[in-house]
Amino acid sequence: MKLIKLLVVLISLNVSAQQGGMWIPSLLKGMNESEMQSLGSKLSAEDIYSVNKSSLKDAIVHFNGGCTAEIISPKGLLLTNHHCGFGQIQSHSSVENDYLKEGFWAMSHEQELPNENLEVTFIVKIEDVTKAVLSGVTENMSPSEAQSLIQTNTNEVQKKYTKETWQNTKVRPFFKGNQYFLFVTETYEDVRLVGAPPSSIGKFGSDTDNWMFPRHTGDFSIFRIYADKNNRPAKYSKDNVPFTPKHFLPVSLDGIQEGDFTMVFGFPGRTNEYLPAVAVEQITQKVNPSNINIRAKALKVIDAAMKNDDKTRIQYASKQASIANYWKKWIGENQGIEKSNAIAKKRDFEAKFTKAISKKKYAKYQHILSDFEKLYADFEPYAIKRSNFIEVFYRNNELMNMMFRLYQLEQSAAKGEEAFSKTRQFVTSQLSRVHKDYNANVDRGVFEAIMPLYDATSTNSTLYVTTAFTNLSSALKTLEGTPEEVIAKINNDAAYSFAKPYIKEFYTDLEPNYQRLNGEIAKVQKKYMKALMEVLPSDKYYPDANSTLRVTYGQVKGYSPKDAVYYKPVSYIDGIIEKYIPGDYEFDVPAKLLELYKTKDYGQYADANGKVPVCFLGTNHTTGGNSGSPAIDAEGNLIGLNFDRVWEGTMSDMNYDPAICRNIMVDARYILFIVDKFAGASHLIDEMKLVHPKK
Repeated sequence: MKLIKLLVVLISLNVSAQQGGMWIPSLLKGMNESEMQSLGSKLSAEDIYSVNKSSLKDAIVHFNGGCTAEIISPKGLLLTNHHCGFGQIQSHSSVENDYLKEGFWAMSHEQELPNENLEVTFIVKIEDVTKAVLSGVTENMSPSEAQSLIQTNTNEVQKKYTKETWQNTKVRPFFKGNQYFLFVTETYEDVRLVGAPPSSIGKFGSDTDNWMFPRHTGDFSIFRIYADKNNRPAKYSKDNVPFTPKHFLPVSLDGIQEGDFTMVFGFPGRTNEYLPAVAVEQITQKVNPSNINIRAKALKVIDAAMKNDDKTRIQYASKQASIANYWKKWIGENQGIEKSNAIAKKRDFEAKFTKAISKKKYAKYQHILSDFEKLYADFEPYAIKRSNFIEVFYRNNELMNMMFRLYQLEQSAAKGEEAFSKTRQFVTSQLSRVHKDYNANVDRGVFEAIMPLYDATSTNSTLYVTTAFTNLSSALKTLEGTPEEVIAKINNDAAYSFAKPYIKEFYTDLEPNYQRLNGEIAKVQKKYMKALMEVLPSDKYYPDANSTLRVTYGQVKGYSPKDAVYYKPVSYIDGIIEKYIPGDYEFDVPAKLLELYKTKDYGQYADANGKVPVCFLGTNHTTGGNSGSPAIDAEGNLIGLNFDRVWEGTMSDMNYDPAICRNIMVDARYILFIVDKFAGASHLIDEMKLVHPKK
């Protein structure tokens, strides 16, 4: 209870505006509200989050568990990033109907495309349940004992909570497990594709411009939520109707200028702002470099294959984007940590902490930093090898991923025929999913490139010739029969025989030791978090991201990444033409867009200088999961769509530095311009509420 009271005090402190932080929307009253208003916001905490009336939170959804989206019309029109909807756009594409290359625009509700397994989730209410979840938990418990009791308590909290039949609940930890909140949610499963620009707009700049500025990417796509006749969640049905939201975001035509208030509202995935210096050092100097090398080798093979063949380009478009994204992110993260001198600064902070806990009353905290040093030394070999295993056997090579699933199938046999049957059904579906966009020659090239980075003695690539699993028909046939027959067949397969010892090592050594040490580290981290807020209460604390709804606020602002270089905060359509390379897969420009630029046919979407803004920078603290989050102005209108961070600032997951950390947003006017003037989908513009808040 002392910690909860401390958190309330921290939240209510009235301090000068400091940018950075991912704040719980139900706790904005007080310090955060004052900070936002000092930055130019005209919004109250109640305008942003309310359970008694419609508020901004009612227009924000978790998009398929990994991105964010927002409602921009009274008919459930949903805006998110092109890269968030990429998998759905790809699934509807073929060589004959190449929506990735040509774009897609539904000109009526009937033309909108349903998407299997795509869902969006609203947050209805957020409640503090810390007391109930931590009931009976003591510091003397082992990590496993504490977690078991926490899970039991959590289940009881959710069981007793009163909600509607179509609603769900989830409980998430905050401040490293020192606080817990319950979220009441509503999930809609009928979400249809409405529009997407061609990749030459939605992915303009591709890998070269990823995590960079100036940026000129129209990274957006449009979907629509459908509901039953009562406006409640329902599976796809032709009888469903467009969803009527409690709130939708008006779209500002007035745009932005440097210094304007910006708020990003969404579901940031994961940050670790309170890691000790030894952890940041291990991640950036040991784990990241090895993973960067693995992905670089895989990308070299995939990129070459995609350039040479359209079918391969479509097959691997989503996979390549996924691999490339964090490959480049890790590089920028390492550079940012070094440039900002983050490790040394953390050590300086730890010296301050050490001095503060030297008092007798803080004796229980005096061993924390030494515990970290010992634990991370023990953790390092497992952290590196486990991470490399996941890169090689799970993320980057599809044949090894299939073998990973087969190992799970073999282990399930020991649990009985019912367990084996369920696992076989799951594995079969996974194999079918992989083979939908599988190219054995490309995958073999990836294997030959990255496997030696995991085991330098491994040279066996002939398994691609003899395995049954590079062909879906033979793969599925191998899985037919009794459990005994299937296990015998897969153990005789060349690929499985090769992979099994590595996968067995993962399950019997790497994973158990990693989780054991990670649990011990988490226990110390929880105590460290509590100690920081108790010992240094005047410092500013916000909970790490954990895929729950958060608010981050800042201002439109340029930045200087290096000596004598300054990036203005806004890029324009002129920059697209400057980067234009005819026929290039990253920098080609559609003929229609070239014509609109040539004739300056910009409609109402140009700024006061007669140019169309494309992207802009802000000081908002964002991370993965904030993709697709709305950029909201001082009065609650949509001004942009968050999609990236600058390369030098990707280290903000561990170390937010307001000097160089910037998020990148597509300007709302560019989105409207593409929808209206480029795509001719003016019916979608008519559906929105366009406003002029500055006039």
